[in-house]
Amino acid sequence: MGELVVRVDDQDCELGVVNRREAIRVGRPYRVAVTVCRDERRQILVHRRSERVSRFPGLYEVELGRAVNVGEPYELAAARELAEELGIRALPRLLFTFINRNGLSPHQLGVHEAVVPDAMVPDPDEVAWYGWLTEPELRRALLEWRFTPDSHEAFSQ
Repeated sequence: MGELVVRVDDQDCELGVVNRREAIRVGRPYRVAVTVCRDERRQILVHRRSERVSRFPGLYEVELGRAVNVGEPYELAAARELAEELGIRALPRLLFTFINRNGLSPHQLGVHEAVVPDAMVPDPDEVAWYGWLTEPELRRALLEWRFTPDSHEAFSQ
């Protein structure tokens, strides 16, 4: 059956459960949780996606995230992704949600923030490189490097 996600409207109200692949194919919005990671000095974690990932291989990202499972709150999905991709435990704080119509398909993007340790063990199947940038450095990088559509949208909100 594939990965099941909650289909939502533009106000994030649940409309039912759908197959994620089908939601992407026909443009039905579903929930995605992402986290912008900062260190103790307020620098922002930026990473380059592995060439092995199916979506946006080799592009840079400001956040880490994935689709929210059926019955799962945004915060738990965000925490799960930090553990899977960076090998860290953190409690992301939901900042805002908005409908993002860029990228592969429309999705309700729940943007979180978390302070994370410098010591992490990124999954090489997901993360090819990572580094810490100040906000001015990130603003320049967003103009010069190839970032995912969600990165531009999440950082511009």
